[in-house]
Amino acid sequence: MVKRIWRRLNDQQASSPQSRTWGHAGEPKPDSAGAEPDAPTSSTPSGSADSKKKSRHISTREAVRRFRSHAQEDRKHEEVVRVGLEDALWSDLYHHALTANWVTFTFWAVVSYVVVNLFFSILYALVPGEVTGPHPLSFWDLFFFSVQTLSTVGYGGMTPTGIGANIIVSFEVLLGMMINALAAGAVFARIARPRARIIFSNKAVISDESGVSVLCIRIANCRRSLILSVDVEVALSRLIVTHDGHLERRFEPLTLVQAHVPVLRFAFVLAHVLTEASPLHRHSLDELKTEEAEIIVTVTGTDEAMGQTVFARTAYAFDKVMHNHRFVDIIHTRPTGGLAVDYSKFHDVEEHLSGGLHPEEKIVG
Repeated sequence: MVKRIWRRLNDQQASSPQSRTWGHAGEPKPDSAGAEPDAPTSSTPSGSADSKKKSRHISTREAVRRFRSHAQEDRKHEEVVRVGLEDALWSDLYHHALTANWVTFTFWAVVSYVVVNLFFSILYALVPGEVTGPHPLSFWDLFFFSVQTLSTVGYGGMTPTGIGANIIVSFEVLLGMMINALAAGAVFARIARPRARIIFSNKAVISDESGVSVLCIRIANCRRSLILSVDVEVALSRLIVTHDGHLERRFEPLTLVQAHVPVLRFAFVLAHVLTEASPLHRHSLDELKTEEAEIIVTVTGTDEAMGQTVFARTAYAFDKVMHNHRFVDIIHTRPTGGLAVDYSKFHDVEEHLSGGLHPEEKIVG
């Protein structure tokens, strides 16, 4: 894939004079003086030398290196090593507690709990005889005494009697109340964090039933409560090579027929008409696949039951875009009255008869 991008860039450089200026769609434009695109800017030897210096030929190895470097942006945060940036764990502990997965969160909670109790067990061991019990206390007895003190349970089987042990107990009880409050708050925040139970169709379809090509994506609300004031944004993401040899991710908005949905009760189909103004109109399917293009969808709304803002997102590679298909209806009227929504058919599509598009053609033929 990288080699194809590299070859296309070098072909463009070999066939295009350096005096041209390029627009976003890769078309030559007149310069600021209104000259024709092919008009030479200079015929002097120095101008020719400067042109050769500006012309840059990228090797395959360099193109691969840049692509791999840029591809890190699309990986998960835990897969990327960030150099020169300190991870502010203690100053941003609450955020780390919310964003860690449940396995990591539980592991560090248990480890911290054991370490704190071991620390206080050692302190109690440094004042022997000041914690009394029904029998001579071992180190593990002191550990479980620390567990009871930290959790403020206090069964009464072991008690502090000396001044040193009582001072340690006082600090441990204070620390235990703070730890319990923080731990309960973190667990509650993780459970109560608003999540949008919005599902996206696992395929996008391009329908051409009425002679107009339309890109369609289906979304659905899986909760019984409504999602209010839903705003949807769809964009085309392409990994392109600029004319100076740099790789960059470019985002182009895909305008929807209806980007704002007042109420999302069941399901809704997002539609983008592929007119000449659409970014999809200017690129063939092979180009989009070569550029690792994706259709990115983001949804924002307000959950009626919780009154909180919820978010959802997904992305479609172009091998997930089906031509001359449409979504199967999932909402129908029941014989006894009322509506039925068949979520088991949510991802189902059906083919409709229309002039198919060849992969080498434009998205819009």
